[in-house]
Amino acid sequence: MTDVTVSSFLAALPEDRRASIRAVRKTINDNLPAGSKEGLQFGMLGWFVPLSTYPDGYGGKKTEPLPLLGVGSKKNYISLHMGVCFYGRDDLLEWFTAEYKKSGKKLDMGMGCVRFEDLADFPLELLGRTIARIPVADHVKSYRAMREGMGKGKRK
Repeated sequence: MTDVTVSSFLAALPEDRRASIRAVRKTINDNLPAGSKEGLQFGMLGWFVPLSTYPDGYGGKKTEPLPLLGVGSKKNYISLHMGVCFYGRDDLLEWFTAEYKKSGKKLDMGMGCVRFEDLADFPLELLGRTIARIPVADHVKSYRAMREGMGKGKRK
């Protein structure tokens, strides 16, 4: 385990990425549902449901908080990992893609990961509205339903 903090993670980014990721981070934090936390998860900046709220953990790992979303810096783009927040929420995913299209910006998305090279190509306002639509209790409920649908619910 390393002693990487959010501040040191941001400081290690190239300046152009740091500014973009700080803007994304501010938008997320300004709209984050109550009960979510920010930290580092899976090697990137992340927001998650703390284990004190959802002790079953992500993937049944009682040491891994349930992610909501994450932001990563790749070689040629910034990745916004939103797949988990869309688990069991086809309505939210459909709404998000329709709203993204209305923004006039090109959506580059695969399996819940939105990619963009330049912050000007990404609708920050839509990110904020999307995050605000995911109360922690709903996120946990959707995740549990998805796990149970896969036959991976609570073990007896």
